[in-house]
Amino acid sequence: MALSIGIVGLPNAGKSTVFNALTRASVAVASYPFTTIEPHHGVVPVPDRRIEEIAAVTHPERTVPATVDFVDIAGLVRGASRGEGLGNQFLAHIREVDAVAHVVRCFPDPDVPHVEGAVDPVRDIEVVETELALADLATLEREIERLQSRMRAHEAHALENLERAVAVAEQLKGGMQIRRLPPDPERDALLRPFRLLTAKPVVYVANVAESDLPDGGPGAGRVRGYASQVSAAAVVLAAKLEAEAAALPAQESVEFLGAYGLQEPALWKLIQAAYRLLDLVTFFSTVSKEVRGWSVPRGTKASEAAGKVHTDMERGFIRAEVINWETLVKAGSLRAAHDRGQVRLEGRDYVVQDGDVILFRFAV
Repeated sequence: MALSIGIVGLPNAGKSTVFNALTRASVAVASYPFTTIEPHHGVVPVPDRRIEEIAAVTHPERTVPATVDFVDIAGLVRGASRGEGLGNQFLAHIREVDAVAHVVRCFPDPDVPHVEGAVDPVRDIEVVETELALADLATLEREIERLQSRMRAHEAHALENLERAVAVAEQLKGGMQIRRLPPDPERDALLRPFRLLTAKPVVYVANVAESDLPDGGPGAGRVRGYASQVSAAAVVLAAKLEAEAAALPAQESVEFLGAYGLQEPALWKLIQAAYRLLDLVTFFSTVSKEVRGWSVPRGTKASEAAGKVHTDMERGFIRAEVINWETLVKAGSLRAAHDRGQVRLEGRDYVVQDGDVILFRFAV
């Protein structure tokens, strides 16, 4: 199953515009709430110069970058945790993603009404996060009731789990997001099946006016300040401008963004931030006349990474031939790297490192 980032925020914050720019899709964008009802999915390549450098010495017919899935989820409003604005349906969509890109409106526009009446980035963040916390609290309260019944039935570990659930509920009531709690393996194992919303890692996306580029203006400054306080990442972009640039040929896009003081699409920063958010690493395969990047969680073993390429490779795994991408590029070719003894043989328990170039040997 592909790892996914859910794009969330208040209505009219620019979520679908960001999604359009990321995917070059044609999702409806309009200046009224709930333009998006069913979530839209898009597979987005991860910008990575390494793949082209590897290709320069391996001469494949094609290159295929690693990808991350983005999901455009409808806007949340006050009361979403109670079902307002189809909130229950939208919250369920957020539960299915692995992490969250929270789009925050920082631009004034009389033609695009604000559901809260005026632009206030920090207030908007708090509205959304309060609704997510209330939804998590409702989930935990139901679990607390079940654990109380199990405790009365003298089930093993019911009391300990009840105490953990109550402690987390109290933290939520105090305004603490679950993602900010110190690690606790037993507590995390208890909560994991519920896919709690405030447990998901988040990157804040300040959607600013074009006139506020490149630094983003005061609104973006407030978003960055909030993100810093909660130890989260923040990205500044003008979604409408990024969508226009994404629709242009590559060279024209560079010139278009350069006129606004941008050396590269801010969307690239968002993609890379999302990639880091999921704590992914990239390894590269060089088979079937292509160089391809693969996204796997940090700590993935070689046999599991082989299964990412093809299930037969994991089942029949024999060994992995591994070389760091920079070592390969400096060698000039795989043959030269082999001749120099720079290609290592690793077993199924080898932990894949970011930038590994791997050839998997397997038996069908």
